[in-house]
Amino acid sequence: MIPNVELYSACACPYAQQSKIVLLEKGIDFNAIEIDLQNKPEWFAQISPYGNVPVLLCGDDRIWESTIINEYLEEQFPATPLMPEEPGLRAIARIWIDFATTQFIPSFHNLLLSQDPENQEKWLHNLQRHFQFMEIEGLGKWSVDGPYWLGECLSLVDLTFYPWFERMPALDHYRGAALPVDCIRLREWWITMQLRDSVRATTKSTEFYVEQFVQYASS
Repeated sequence: MIPNVELYSACACPYAQQSKIVLLEKGIDFNAIEIDLQNKPEWFAQISPYGNVPVLLCGDDRIWESTIINEYLEEQFPATPLMPEEPGLRAIARIWIDFATTQFIPSFHNLLLSQDPENQEKWLHNLQRHFQFMEIEGLGKWSVDGPYWLGECLSLVDLTFYPWFERMPALDHYRGAALPVDCIRLREWWITMQLRDSVRATTKSTEFYVEQFVQYASS
């Protein structure tokens, strides 16, 4: 029996978008409950211990934190795999997911939030360095047999990085953070990801993110 699945989400949240795409890629029927993070309902504290989205309810299980939700879905619904079977390659996937969460995403956030020009320059340089690293050590070595991060098959690595690329034009608008022109593989991967039905179903416009980011970029 397939358990009832609910995802507590927010349309602007990149972490929630990750988990939505995982659910869609796996063909899992789910109910999305939208939360206004600027005006959270009182009952939401009983759902989310951190007060954040996403939170997944799956039968009797309640899971929070997107990377953990995504791995949980991979284990609970293995029919459409989003992680490699081979242990070494599976470890590589986890290394890149860790890189996204501990290196790339913090640089993105710090650049957006920084109001000091010197700090902005530092974080912009840091982000550009990450792009080069991803181009050479990531896609340059692991995607040689296909369009996705690990080759022919879509994986949780792709879905971990993608939401921030969707928001890159808005970051560029405020901070001049365009993808370097020599990151050819990364740009091709980005285009490939935009064509997936699951991504199209969750995509918001650049104008939407420009409006969402103004409170962070100018506060």
